[in-house]
Amino acid sequence: MLQNVCFSDRFGDSKSVDSETREHEAKALLAQVGLAGKESYYPRQLSGGMKQRVALARTLMQDKPVVLMDESFSALDAVNRYKLQNLAAEMLKDKTVVLITHDPQEALRLSDAVYLMESTPVKMTQIPVPESKTPRALDAQMAEIQQSIIEKLGAEHE
Repeated sequence: MLQNVCFSDRFGDSKSVDSETREHEAKALLAQVGLAGKESYYPRQLSGGMKQRVALARTLMQDKPVVLMDESFSALDAVNRYKLQNLAAEMLKDKTVVLITHDPQEALRLSDAVYLMESTPVKMTQIPVPESKTPRALDAQMAEIQQSIIEKLGAEHE
């Protein structure tokens, strides 16, 4: 896992620091995502949730101001998805994140702005989101907005 987290260093994307310092940073990130002591594990030894946490650590290791997350939580069960969404929201709070998802609830929980993309012809509609801090709790207001998104998506497929 440690080599996986430091993967971008192979492409000259490191911060011009020695490999020992980068390894220390990677171990610290793995600890932050709950994987301390598992640095030598191979991908086959990891659960889906662990793999997603490694991906989050690898993303943070690159230390870019803008992060693209494309269906990052879709392969996880509901409990791990919720936990990892919370972790990602906390760890990426100082970054600009472009989140691509097919899950309206996920978009509403994690985003300051939500855009619904509809096809033929392509159209983007901004969906109002609660003004509360992300990650948002699942409450009646969120359920109502989620339902309206699902209805809009359903109308597109009729």
